[in-house]
Amino acid sequence: MLINGLKALEYRGYDSAGIAVLNQQGFDICKELGKVSVLECRVQQAPPKGYCGIGHTRWATHGKPSEQNAHPHTSHGSIAVVHNGIIENHSLLREKLLANHYDFHSDTDTEIIAHLIHWQMSKGESFAQACLSAISQLEGAYALAITCASEPGRIIATRKGSPLIIGEGSGEYFVASDIPAILAEVEQYYYLEEGDVADLTADSCKIFDEQGRVVERVVNYV
Repeated sequence: MLINGLKALEYRGYDSAGIAVLNQQGFDICKELGKVSVLECRVQQAPPKGYCGIGHTRWATHGKPSEQNAHPHTSHGSIAVVHNGIIENHSLLREKLLANHYDFHSDTDTEIIAHLIHWQMSKGESFAQACLSAISQLEGAYALAITCASEPGRIIATRKGSPLIIGEGSGEYFVASDIPAILAEVEQYYYLEEGDVADLTADSCKIFDEQGRVVERVVNYV
């Protein structure tokens, strides 16, 4: 499903692709420079197994095209993130994280988000609280899908300035930046509005607006 979704978004142009699948042992991550077909071959040779997953095709903004800079990005084996957009205050946030002894393994602004969430959790916040705390520090445009190793059946997604869609299938939920990525899998879908945060599991999806209120969005049927 992840590979098919990435194939459906190849029209956007990209330089690398990757997926992270979460199971009881942690993240199973595959990333490749170049076409989704290269990633697909690698995945076919050693198929990852797990409860949920995220994937992304990247077009270089911060950092050159490389496997190292490909998404998803992680922090301490605990958090994995995919991100469409640009974080404008990435330099300031990177300095703050370096001062708190975080090591960076890429040149991207996305890795900063993973570390911010991990840092907030290290201070005692829950996964959901840490995501909200990290998001509040971001300036720029983003569509995010975030997973946590300690909560393997859950994805938190949010958007600001970049589109994001939630799709509902049969006993499963999907999140994507454009409808072609999930059209074959869903029965209905809805667009998140600016500042929305979605908390997804296999059988539930709660959407919160920018003020933290539970909301419903207009349903579109396939």
